[in-house]
Amino acid sequence: MRWIVVVILAAVQGLTELLPVSSSAHVIVTGELLHENMSTPANALLLVMLHTGTMFAVIAYFWRQWADTFFSSWEAFYRFARMVFVACFLSGVVAVPLILLVEHILSHGNHHAQIEALFHKLNWIAPALAAAGILIIWAGLREASNPDPKPDAEPSSVSWRQAMLMGIVQGIAIPFRGFSRSGSTISAGLLADGARMPIESFSFAMVVAITPLAIAREFYRLVRADAHAGIHLNLATALAPGLLGMVCAFFAGLLALKWLSRWLEQGRWHLFGIYCLVAAVIVQILYLRGW
Repeated sequence: MRWIVVVILAAVQGLTELLPVSSSAHVIVTGELLHENMSTPANALLLVMLHTGTMFAVIAYFWRQWADTFFSSWEAFYRFARMVFVACFLSGVVAVPLILLVEHILSHGNHHAQIEALFHKLNWIAPALAAAGILIIWAGLREASNPDPKPDAEPSSVSWRQAMLMGIVQGIAIPFRGFSRSGSTISAGLLADGARMPIESFSFAMVVAITPLAIAREFYRLVRADAHAGIHLNLATALAPGLLGMVCAFFAGLLALKWLSRWLEQGRWHLFGIYCLVAAVIVQILYLRGW
């Protein structure tokens, strides 16, 4: 892949990963417009490494907040770690059968398909964007009509009910490009009567927890694909585009986080949902035009 394409994809990923508008959908559509098939093992690995860049942006952005709350004592850390583990476990319980079902549908009774095949199916991305948009608008309008009763709530105030619901919703979001993980999990937390700051913080803590697993999976997939093709994997060649993309995505992600936090605090969450609905229409038009 050309370096300029990597930089463009990294900028798109960084700006949209941490906004509730589905970075995967934006990167995949951008890749299609640039004539790049994002479902190949190398490009899927690139996508995951771009996610890694934004993961580090999340850590940098929330570190002081997490240090003052979740890492302030052993008891606080133990409670936080348990909640993240349970939420991510529930994500896996929901996501794995969904992935298997989607792969079965994509196979059409022929060769086994992988979930990455969705990376170039705009007809699946459009309805996922629309569904995320509706969920975000619902949560945003409901939250705006019932002002946050705990505007100064500590990040550690996420309840078990909210954490478990957010984990389940994240599991639904994982297989579908377009169904934003941050958008769906934060919306779920708000609908479960969570306060803005702790819900946002916990949502991104879950992202940090599962990203290493996604990196390992895609790297294994790339190694297996190259071995099957009789190609010796050159680690430097495989990782170089992704490392560049990680750096670009990191800085773009920091900008996106400041934007998201400001709009969430100002009660503008529903505007992200409206954007998702508009994006869904555009993606559907692109699909109908043969992209």
